[in-house]
Amino acid sequence: MSSLNTNASAMTALQTLSATNKNMATTQGRIATGFRVAEAADNAAYWSIATTMRSDNKAFSSVQDALGLGAGRLDVAYTAVDSAITAVDKIKQKLVSAMSASTEDKLKIQTEIAELQGQLTSIGLAANYAGSNLIANDQTSTTLEVVSSYDRASDGTVKVNTINLDLSGTQLLDETGTAGGILDEVMQITLDGTEDNAAIQAHLDNIETALAEMATAASTIGAAKSRVDMQKDFVSKLQDAIDRGVGQLVDADMNKESARLSALQVQQQLGIQALSIANSNTQNILSLFR
Repeated sequence: MSSLNTNASAMTALQTLSATNKNMATTQGRIATGFRVAEAADNAAYWSIATTMRSDNKAFSSVQDALGLGAGRLDVAYTAVDSAITAVDKIKQKLVSAMSASTEDKLKIQTEIAELQGQLTSIGLAANYAGSNLIANDQTSTTLEVVSSYDRASDGTVKVNTINLDLSGTQLLDETGTAGGILDEVMQITLDGTEDNAAIQAHLDNIETALAEMATAASTIGAAKSRVDMQKDFVSKLQDAIDRGVGQLVDADMNKESARLSALQVQQQLGIQALSIANSNTQNILSLFR
């Protein structure tokens, strides 16, 4: 039945065209933003998960900064200890030379030793990074805490974890760079020219003890730096994995969306034609009365 009041064909065509236009708007939005789930209305569960994971990844950026700061401190300390070992080795060589030296030569050797002791002071005081000196300090704090991770439990609770490094055996000098720590005995070595070989041997014994302790300190700092570097690398990879996981949830497949848009454009054109044909039905009825 043909009716002037109710054009069922036009109504159906209009509904189809409206649905097509809505789908086109959705597809165009995905292409414009690159997201399949851009807001909670698109998929509340995926949007919530993605938002939480993105937030955690921002926290991991701060963890990376903290690990970088810790690695910097340890790297400076290791470099300083390595340089200090070289200086102490030279002092040992000077003492060995003093074994058979004359009084005058011993005094000359003492001048060289004093210069090396001054170099040790310079090394200790220069080993400062971001206000922290791990080898020349007052030992009020012997633990270095480095933020290492931001962990979220299955129940949603979060915790910031740290790497705690015992640095009680890495102090070479006190905070003034003159005494205390591993180099205390080394910094007190003085030749006045009257020392016999036994006295010089005692100095050499102190040197050997200091060198052994410095080697241990270097190993401790090196191992700590290696651990921090490994954690830094892990956190970087974890951030990439989280980004990929978020992408799997919310990113749009651009190839798929492009093909879908082409199909919808064809549907839109056909819908417009169908609506035009449906609207022409009333004109056909009018022709019956001519």
